[in-house]
Amino acid sequence: MRTSLPQQIAELPQKTVKQLKVLYGDLFGEVTTANNKAWLIKRIAWRLQVRAHGGLSDRAKQRATELADDAEIRLNPPPTVPQPPSIIKLPDNRLPPAGTVLSRTYKGKVLQVLIRDDGFEYAGQIYSSLSAVAKVITGGHCNGFHFFKLPRGKQ
Repeated sequence: MRTSLPQQIAELPQKTVKQLKVLYGDLFGEVTTANNKAWLIKRIAWRLQVRAHGGLSDRAKQRATELADDAEIRLNPPPTVPQPPSIIKLPDNRLPPAGTVLSRTYKGKVLQVLIRDDGFEYAGQIYSSLSAVAKVITGGHCNGFHFFKLPRGKQ
């Protein structure tokens, strides 16, 4: 007994990727290298519906062809891939200038962090933010400006 189309589609998520790939091969007549389960389910469900109810109408196919003919299709990638514009990181006006050492007593120890142009140096390591330093010290997330008791300022 054959199952109904809605039931076949509803059963797809319970299948493994391997089973879906086999089913894909049966339905499309070609092997797929895709391992994305959601994509496989969508493609298989579409193909099952096409087989049960038919595909696009002739009018829709004609319109798709017209649109494709009007589109400029790039067959080859551009000779050079444009690089994204470099991100300019403005200095945070809440921080003292580079070269300043922040000191803080925490759990009986005096901690020192050197402010550098390229980050924050603590215990021989460079960190990208004061919060990252505070997280290493406390073991949990902590606002670095608050932890090092820096004055609030306009950013």
